[in-house]
Amino acid sequence: MMTQEQAMKQIRIDKLTLNIGAGKEQSVLEKGVVLLKQITGIDPVKTVTQKRIPSWGLRPGLPIGCKITLRRDDAEKLLKRLLAAKASLLSKDNFDDEGNVSFGIKEYIDIPDAKYDPKIGIMGLQASLTLTRPGFRIKKRKIMKRVIPKNHRISQRESIDYMKSNYGVKIKEEQE
Repeated sequence: MMTQEQAMKQIRIDKLTLNIGAGKEQSVLEKGVVLLKQITGIDPVKTVTQKRIPSWGLRPGLPIGCKITLRRDDAEKLLKRLLAAKASLLSKDNFDDEGNVSFGIKEYIDIPDAKYDPKIGIMGLQASLTLTRPGFRIKKRKIMKRVIPKNHRISQRESIDYMKSNYGVKIKEEQE
């Protein structure tokens, strides 16, 4: 029988975000939009610059990337495919101290069921997974927002253990 404390400690997936940064190259951005649509079946959103950086040729409102956010079952299904592209091998550096996991995929053709498209060419993407626990809503709600207590936050060790037990992820050790 699960006690209340154990039920509140259960980790689950909040969202999975896929991101492709293109810089000011609009042709790369269009290829990225097509790629994310091909992988997920959902139209991605273009991200725009907020700042002016003249040395990079950026100005406010210029589209520089695209992203897509998946939740619940869609996120879980796609996460399994993305981890298969990485051979379920992640580094400890892919996990942060707040329960988030981020990793890059160098070539989209490594993802199972992704077909090579000559119009897109070879392109990579970034995947970011956000993990939560019951009770994390207190930091996002409109009335009486609160900070998540330190003992309820997800540590790096807990997120690694979650990924190992639920997705069979192996952590590669750095030989340095």
